[in-house]
Amino acid sequence: MAAVRTRRPRDARRPRAARALAAVGGTVAVVLLVGACGADADDDTEPEQRTFTQAGKTLTVESSDSSLELVPAGPGAKGVKVTRWFHGETVLGGDPKVTWEMDGDRLKLGMSCSGIIANCSAKHRVEVPRGVSVNVENKDGRVTASGFRDAMKVRSRDGSVTVKDARAALDLHSSDGAITVEGVTGALDLRSSDGSVTARDVTSRRVGVDARDGSVRLELAAVPDRVEARSKDGSVDIAVPGSKDGERVRYDVRTETSDSAVDVSVPKDDSSPHHVSVHSADGKVTVRSAN
Repeated sequence: MAAVRTRRPRDARRPRAARALAAVGGTVAVVLLVGACGADADDDTEPEQRTFTQAGKTLTVESSDSSLELVPAGPGAKGVKVTRWFHGETVLGGDPKVTWEMDGDRLKLGMSCSGIIANCSAKHRVEVPRGVSVNVENKDGRVTASGFRDAMKVRSRDGSVTVKDARAALDLHSSDGAITVEGVTGALDLRSSDGSVTARDVTSRRVGVDARDGSVRLELAAVPDRVEARSKDGSVDIAVPGSKDGERVRYDVRTETSDSAVDVSVPKDDSSPHHVSVHSADGKVTVRSAN
């Protein structure tokens, strides 16, 4: 008897291929879904908290891939309290996570988020004991601080820096992001490689600003001893008090420009103890009265 060969109907051979296509389609759908929805740390309704022992009078905060908020701790606080918010999703990658540790006087805050599609967002609030000066080393994330009475130094590689209501010296540098200060009294050293620099309601006696690619706007609420501002590519606008204790104030104003208009409307006196020096390579220079 001859052998009889049978062939499965075409439809009977489709389930495996259909399942494979369905799996691929499902993966694509997940990728598209994750890619379309940006992560937001504010979606974390149960933030974690931890208090680290503080050694010494200086705290260095090393932060990457996270928004960072710095505030003074309440009276009597002995350690550094950290609150963190995190939300992350990845496709075809490792599990997203955040890390924190204290190494001596260095607080390290990090995030790991990688995959074909990776959407992660982290935010940290650091409460610093009073009497402790702060150094920040930040990479990829904005930095905000308010209410400090001790010196602060910030180095940010990719993110804006904002400091308000500070009563001590500020040394703020950003390689890619705007710098904003408001309501400050200590000496200011503000430098931005790519971003504007803005200072409002400033009563500092000494102010130094250097913006390589961005505008400079300074509004001083008290008569300064010395203001030095430089901009490579951007306008410079400086407002200084026109009077003090009912008396008119004169300024020793020096300006230098390569190809820019200059408008100085404050009273000038080369022998004045109040010095304003402005250099702009490509941008208008304005020195005016704030009152």
